Amino acid sequence: MRIFCIGRNYAAHAAELKNEVPTEPVVFIKPESCLVELGKGVAYPNHGSELHHEAEIVVEIGKDCKGISEEDAVEYISKLGLGLDLTLRDVQEELKSKKLPWEKAKAFDDSSPLGKMVDFENQDIENLHIACEVNGEVRQDGNSGQMIFSIEQIISYLSSIWSLKKGDLIYTGTPSGVGKLEKGDQIRVFSEHLGEASWRIL
Repeated sequence: MRIFCIGRNYAAHAAELKNEVPTEPVVFIKPESCLVELGKGVAYPNHGSELHHEAEIVVEIGKDCKGISEEDAVEYISKLGLGLDLTLRDVQEELKSKKLPWEKAKAFDDSSPLGKMVDFENQDIENLHIACEVNGEVRQDGNSGQMIFSIEQIISYLSSIWSLKKGDLIYTGTPSGVGKLEKGDQIRVFSEHLGEASWRIL
């Protein structure tokens, strides 16, 4: 199982980080050790000092596929859920300044907490709500309709490069409002369509 992540997929988020709006999906991959189950704490990484939350809609691939069209993409979705793409922003900025890969900033242990996945039953994937609060304060509030690249486009694009496998996860990008986390913070992601999940930063 692989974790595919899409960066800069909401224009407002790209703007808040002063990044250009991409013309094709920005893709990076995380190992399985990044996942954190519900009910478990998230360990604050020891190689950075600016841990940021990025709430994301997560898609699970239900069957193997390669080179599929956007029109057929929904046939390969098995589940939907909510997750976090935790980012060490200070480490990421240093890596970007040196034109180096982002793995140390994005793919460390516990960087992808994942909520309960729900069966895909033809939900309107162009209109999925997602929000994030820290210690009861709402920081992010968005909708999949604001994505630069739709879920169908993302699946088709990934399948044009990689053979997608049953169980692969796709983190589809984060809306604006990302911010810093501290040890002890309680972070909650929620959606009127996909439920909720929460974790504490240890």
